[in-house]
Amino acid sequence: MTTPFPRFLHTVLDATDARALAEFYRELLGLRYRPGDEGTAPAGWLVLTEDDGTRVLAFEQVDELPPSTWPSPQVPAQVHVDFTVPDRQALAHHHERALQLGARHLRDGSEEAEEPIHVYADPAGHPFCIFVA
Repeated sequence: MTTPFPRFLHTVLDATDARALAEFYRELLGLRYRPGDEGTAPAGWLVLTEDDGTRVLAFEQVDELPPSTWPSPQVPAQVHVDFTVPDRQALAHHHERALQLGARHLRDGSEEAEEPIHVYADPAGHPFCIFVA
């Protein structure tokens, strides 16, 4: 019997230093490595999971990766990841954490009435958002 639709597994981000980028997101999101991906040796493919083993993000080692220049279209983002927090206080807290972990702040929309948001670039240049939902 075949399943009616493909199932989503995880999002994969390319990186010239997959371990460093995985560490950034592991710390930012409180995730853990898939068994066997722990350690400090460079790796070509790493997976981060929730505590129950649900896959969240994976990282693939690449030789070159021009960072996105978003919002300029010179090097488009092509994909970005969104994360939510429950309120403005949590947004401010995680804004500071993201910066301390090495994110670069691209846009401050924290005062927006409907959906307060911060947009960042991760250490490899991938845009991501944290917003109140």
